[in-house]
Amino acid sequence: MKIALTAKGWDIPAWIENLNKLLPEAEIRLSDDLGNLDEIDYALAWKGDTAFLKELPNLKAIFSLGAGVEFLTQEPNLPDVPIVRVIGDDLTARMCEWVVLNCLMHHRHSLRSLDLQTRKHWDQIPDAAAEEFRVGILGIGVLGLAAARKLQMLGYRVSGWSRSPKKAEGIKTYHGAAGLEAMLGETDILVSLLPHTPETEGILNLELFRKLAKDGPLGGPVILNAGRGKLQVEADIVTAIREGILAGASLDVFEQEPLPADSPLWDLPNVILTPHIAAVSAPYATTKCIVDQIRRNEAGEPMTGIVDRGAGY
Repeated sequence: MKIALTAKGWDIPAWIENLNKLLPEAEIRLSDDLGNLDEIDYALAWKGDTAFLKELPNLKAIFSLGAGVEFLTQEPNLPDVPIVRVIGDDLTARMCEWVVLNCLMHHRHSLRSLDLQTRKHWDQIPDAAAEEFRVGILGIGVLGLAAARKLQMLGYRVSGWSRSPKKAEGIKTYHGAAGLEAMLGETDILVSLLPHTPETEGILNLELFRKLAKDGPLGGPVILNAGRGKLQVEADIVTAIREGILAGASLDVFEQEPLPADSPLWDLPNVILTPHIAAVSAPYATTKCIVDQIRRNEAGEPMTGIVDRGAGY
């Protein structure tokens, strides 16, 4: 078995080490030295140069090493083989941690507390209870549903939106354009875990922010985006924070990464920025998920997480 590997900006030796450990019968070839292209069975990719994929005539599947797949779905002339997203416990747990942490950071006014600490000032201001917050999640897939369950355990009132109808026990769900508007009006903290598609690009904009609930415990709505950077219009976030349309935000992804030093996002009040680390793909855990999928495919069993190319995720 021959596997092609490309991962822009990542620790390639760590991925090779784990692939060799978990799939010793495979030969790993880097994208810049593939040898006989006819021999490549599987490709593992994260951004970078993926044009070589269309040159692999006997490819059985393409695996994204991260949660995003738009770098593949937007690549022209890909082979007609399954594109497979990573769905694993480690990645899901990491995303849930980020969502819960940032909900709590805004809920419990952690930035204010840190500011008081730096000024050595004692000022006790009571916080609202979790049950007073309405959290709306954009994207009730594997990650969104897992995050919703964690938030429910803490007492938050959680709802979710998806493009098409979905049911989740104990969670009020919405779908479509009308459903989105209805959920926004009942949302104090909006969590975006949507994929990047032509339909979702720029969805986090000023028009949407104005539709969020204004009567929540924080005196205004808060947005959290750990989906994709192109979902948000950053100029609109800046405007919304400065004008009080948003009470705060947590952003892990950006239109341009790394975030430029001159971006006004760095200095906005009540805004938390993390450098695209909400759910980093750990080499061992992610490799294990991919190897399990390869073994399933080789045994003639169905793989999970296959991307719908038409939908883009």
